[in-house]
Amino acid sequence: MATEAPSNAPYYLLNFERALAWVAERYDDLLNVREHGFLLAFAALPQASRALLVRMLMRKGTLFRASRLAYDEIGCPVQASAPLVDLGWVDAEPPLTLDDLFALTTRPELLVIFADAIALIPGARGLRKPDLLETLRPFYEAEGDAARPLAAWHAASTDSVLHVVIAPLCERLRLMFFGNLHQDWSEFVLADLGVFQYETVAFGPSSRAFQQRADVDVYLALHACREALEWLSDGESIGELVAAVAAIETSNPWLETRRAKLLFRIGQHCERQHNWQGALAVYAECAWPGARHRRIRVLERCERFDDAFALASQAAAAPESEEEAQRIARMLPRLQRRRGEPVARTPAARPVERSTLVLPRPEAAQPVEFVARDHLNREDAPVHYVENALINSLFGLLCWEPVFAALPGAFFHPFQRGPADLHAPDFYSRRAAQFAACLAQLDSTVYRETILRHLETKAGLQSPFVFWGVLTPELIASALDCLPAAHLKLCFERLLRDIRSNRSGLPDLIRFWPAERRYELIEVKGPGDRLQDNQIRWLAYCAQHGMPVRVLDVRWADEADTGPEAAQEAAA
Repeated sequence: MATEAPSNAPYYLLNFERALAWVAERYDDLLNVREHGFLLAFAALPQASRALLVRMLMRKGTLFRASRLAYDEIGCPVQASAPLVDLGWVDAEPPLTLDDLFALTTRPELLVIFADAIALIPGARGLRKPDLLETLRPFYEAEGDAARPLAAWHAASTDSVLHVVIAPLCERLRLMFFGNLHQDWSEFVLADLGVFQYETVAFGPSSRAFQQRADVDVYLALHACREALEWLSDGESIGELVAAVAAIETSNPWLETRRAKLLFRIGQHCERQHNWQGALAVYAECAWPGARHRRIRVLERCERFDDAFALASQAAAAPESEEEAQRIARMLPRLQRRRGEPVARTPAARPVERSTLVLPRPEAAQPVEFVARDHLNREDAPVHYVENALINSLFGLLCWEPVFAALPGAFFHPFQRGPADLHAPDFYSRRAAQFAACLAQLDSTVYRETILRHLETKAGLQSPFVFWGVLTPELIASALDCLPAAHLKLCFERLLRDIRSNRSGLPDLIRFWPAERRYELIEVKGPGDRLQDNQIRWLAYCAQHGMPVRVLDVRWADEADTGPEAAQEAAA
């Protein structure tokens, strides 16, 4: 796209131009006249001007002092900015508010700029920068002309400020390329440096985040509402924000999911404000997982026990997930008591083995899981700290192809760690046949070959499941030898039922007995530490299916109860 030969162009400029070419190729039908004009005009600019614009776009904010834009490959930033100013993409004399000025200048500079005012205010010269801002604010904002160019603030300054006016248009192009706004142009740099490596996915015509221009508008509108929620003070009314979210119309399932998540966050904000009626109204319209449970909790807080019990009973009959079922099971007895009813007894779950290990307190502070691992570790029965890494990694290696299947709405650009619909309700159903084929390999020895092949050929590639830093040859060999395929299938099936919730909560340690080809999962709890809900669910699942698992409570010898009720874990 550049006018000069690309061989001498800086890497970040080449990467930006690749992104523009990608957007132009895949989104040509969604670009308006101004955006098409930007692509053409950018390509015709001198290299220094293009590089300067990209440098500013890669930095935080839209206001920059020219003196701080010193790059060898660009040269004089004022000269490089001239073509950008002519196009109206950059303003070389932007009006600056008092806050803008403070953000752009150092404290010593401010003492010079406001020397006269500071001299009239006792103690002002010794104030910290934030305090100085608040001290000066009433004097300058009261004048009604708070925004003014740098020269009007500081006539003696030889510097200038550049405002990137074109930034919103470039943000829109960035959104269209990445399919989100949490990734930025630094992704290119990290990939070039080899910090991150990504799987190569075949992109078809449907492999783009937005199918119509209105989808981009909806995403940006939802993003603006989310930012407004972040800045909403505790005393501000939530009504206008809820109305703004409700007014955003879309038929795009992916964007509806984003709206549901935003509504859930708004509901949580209402709860923090004790705005129970607002929370109830928001949760009633929210399809995000957990919204029904939060609604029941709010009904209970409002002492509407009959309504809470009715909704909880519906949830118990058809829970949306194991997580909701667990929470409802705890709520129903309490709601029954609140209503003056006898509490229905529920069948006791299969108990999980639990034992206590008393150890000397380590001299140097370290995680209790590491202390337990080192104590239990033996040459013939090695113990590894794996937590969520091992099972997730084995799943990711076995099911690499379906996870990275190039389905519509899954992959938008070459810098994705995983599919965009990973947590969507239909993630599994859209790939059911591919996942079934992968899990069928566990009925023979083929799964070992697949895992080992992907361990070698996909090494280092980003994945939402594979923890490359944990996967030593020793760990993988022991896992494949000692973990029964039937147990792996049970774990993988549970992962696929609810990826968002079940990727975490797995036991901390795994102990292998290679000679006997068996294993044990161990959840370690230090003094005062309690099991989390997702850990309880994994422990119950393992116990239910006969998978060897237990909880190990570690106590320090200088604090432990040494009475007979303190069961001791044998060193062996």
